[in-house]
Amino acid sequence: MRSSTATATDDQAPRLSSTHARAHRVRRLALFILVPLAVLIVCRVFVAEPFGIPSESMEPTLDPGDSVIANKLAYRFGSPHVGDVAVLTGPDGEVLAKRIVAVGGARVEIRDGVLFVDRKPRREAYVDHSRVDGFFFGPARVPRDTVFVLGDNRGDSEDSRDFGPIPVGHLIGRVDVRIPSLTRLLGG
Repeated sequence: MRSSTATATDDQAPRLSSTHARAHRVRRLALFILVPLAVLIVCRVFVAEPFGIPSESMEPTLDPGDSVIANKLAYRFGSPHVGDVAVLTGPDGEVLAKRIVAVGGARVEIRDGVLFVDRKPRREAYVDHSRVDGFFFGPARVPRDTVFVLGDNRGDSEDSRDFGPIPVGHLIGRVDVRIPSLTRLLGG
């Protein structure tokens, strides 16, 4: 009788180890899929996120169809700087890419299309002044904890001239990577 009991237990042993091995493979496969997916989600939410450029407001720096990667840590652990191209949440909740031209406390004015910050003209190599009609703005003081943003295509941009300074808390991230559209890469 002992021998028949031993045989039944011996028969079950391979089934248990086979089931255990299958469960181990499933756990390992889930680990190989879920861990990278979790890392990707955490990175996108807290570190960097891609955004598309829908309009001409940042030409010639960014063209419609380009994509950018916004570094979300830049403003979480640092301050915005004049000259940064930032992705931000606009007053209507839309996501925009604009250049920070002044920070809180600065005095901003535009005379005949030329930007003045604290009464000094700003040299802006990224602005195509041939596309800018003479326009005027200000002077206006940028409130504390806000930034004044403009599109590089000053003649065709809705920016702080229209909706006012942006609270620093509305800055999503600094544009650190630009990915040209496929059309631009192919010379079209």
